[in-house]
Amino acid sequence: MSDDHVYMTLAEEHQDDTRWAYGTGFEDPLHGVSTAVPDGVDRTELAALCLALGDDALVMAQRLAEWTTRAPELEEEVALANIGLDLLGQARLLYARCGQVDGTGRDEDAYAYFRDAGDFRNVTLAELPNGDFAFTMARLLVFATWRLAHFERLAASADPVLAAVAAKGVKELAYHRQYAAEWVVRLGDGTAESHRRMRTGLAGAAVHLGELFAAHDARNEVLAVLRHVTEAAGLPLPDGTAGTAGSGRDGDHTEHLAPLLAELQSVARAHPEATW
Repeated sequence: MSDDHVYMTLAEEHQDDTRWAYGTGFEDPLHGVSTAVPDGVDRTELAALCLALGDDALVMAQRLAEWTTRAPELEEEVALANIGLDLLGQARLLYARCGQVDGTGRDEDAYAYFRDAGDFRNVTLAELPNGDFAFTMARLLVFATWRLAHFERLAASADPVLAAVAAKGVKELAYHRQYAAEWVVRLGDGTAESHRRMRTGLAGAAVHLGELFAAHDARNEVLAVLRHVTEAAGLPLPDGTAGTAGSGRDGDHTEHLAPLLAELQSVARAHPEATW
């Protein structure tokens, strides 16, 4: 395995694993970072956090992948696929860290492919069906804004691995937020139909703000960004901070997660331990 492999530090014990596809030439965010859990860091809490954030990223990546061949333009298809790949990379790093600290020694495949819906801890916003393009952009704006605020804080985590993963993720999420914000403004300030669809999309995404802030409270910061974008789009920001849309962190999911996982996991479960 070459030194430019982005997952080398976390997964060197699985260096012959060929089940995950990835390119080369990446800068390894964990190069030189110790994987030892620092004194004073609660291993159970760290593992739970990595698992939840990894689940958020994996499920959202799967939803974005569903736009492949369905996006309104080829440029947007490529952009959404790349955003999904960014999130998939975050999921891999977080799952690998979880396996190191939770005492199980499980790898990324075990977390991604061999758990049922009730074992996932992602926020329910990530698992909702894509709907139309306007809802996807509204959902991505809310998700990326919230996750970016979370990762900016985690970049100072006492755990050096989580801090390194978050620092890398901040750069990716800043782009995700910007991409979504540009589309929200474009559609909100466009035709009467695009305005209507974006308004509906924001209402559908905003109802999940209460759950997001319960998982990580960056309320003022997130709402300030969302208001800035929606005002530029000529749209109201629905008050969803008291929403009761579900509690994915407790394993309480919508009916949409199980079918998503069935598709995501089908090949791995049909051919366990297969390589390519």
